[in-house]
Amino acid sequence: MGAPKGNSNSSKSNRAWGKVVKKLAIQEDAKRLHKVAEALFRKAEDGDISAIKELGDRIDGKAEQTITGDSDQPINIIVKTGIDE
Repeated sequence: MGAPKGNSNSSKSNRAWGKVVKKLAIQEDAKRLHKVAEALFRKAEDGDISAIKELGDRIDGKAEQTITGDSDQPINIIVKTGIDE
């Protein structure tokens, strides 16, 4: 059997970056998080397209992506599990 596939660091119990960011965000009654949010709003107000998009995604949710194809050539979806058959 070969080496494991995928990112073994992405399991919920092994997300150090997310844990640290959450801890810092809630410290001091979330004052740091408020500063970050204010900075994002300022950038959006200044016309920064990526900041505007991020605010839209956070407030309204990400836009739905539609997968379409040619009706004469249907889309084939292949799911690879990494498990040998």
